[in-house]
Amino acid sequence: MIVIRGRTKGMKSNIQLQKDVLDELRWTPMLNAADIGVIAKDGVVTLTGVVDSYSKKQTAEAAAKRVAGVRAVAEEIQINLDHRSSPNDTEIAREAANALKWNVAIPPGHVKAVVENGWVTLEGELQWYYQKEAARESVLPLRGVKGITNLVKIKPDIGSSVDKAALESALDRDAFVDNDHIKIDATDHKVILRGTVKSWSQKEEASRVAWSAPGVQKVENDLVVVY
Repeated sequence: MIVIRGRTKGMKSNIQLQKDVLDELRWTPMLNAADIGVIAKDGVVTLTGVVDSYSKKQTAEAAAKRVAGVRAVAEEIQINLDHRSSPNDTEIAREAANALKWNVAIPPGHVKAVVENGWVTLEGELQWYYQKEAARESVLPLRGVKGITNLVKIKPDIGSSVDKAALESALDRDAFVDNDHIKIDATDHKVILRGTVKSWSQKEEASRVAWSAPGVQKVENDLVVVY
């Protein structure tokens, strides 16, 4: 076993990374950084604390992922709802159904929401991944939601397969992704992303671009964050 002591050139110290994440949380208007603790070690950031909504929990995770040097996020934030004013499952289900109904990105009747103890499970079939994300975004800010499981399946048009060259061009056009070290494998309706990127946000952006390609039914993102 070879042990390398010290820090890799260009790698942030744990203290600096912790500070950067805390600064990003404070920079995010929706969050109260005083309620969220940050532990950083070797690029892995752990978020702790208490928030009063699921949307704030997700916003904190997204903010941490935006910070350069973050290789992974362990999210241990707890949700503390005011049960005296929180809606029950029936009320949450009703609001979720209305939110899905009024979202123009989602075809009527294609997604249903099941609510149990404040946890929302989305089920159904859609043609595009952005529609699946739209369904999740519809119920994310609802009061009383403690979590979301998105089980919506993507079913592209029969006969449409992934155009690898078009996907490579899309990544090349994207200003947020450095695709010099990204390799794409595309077979039928499946895309595999391999290689390295410089931030967690670039990794997620590469996934978004891949999912936007016509015919994609599954994306495996094996990109490694290096800095």
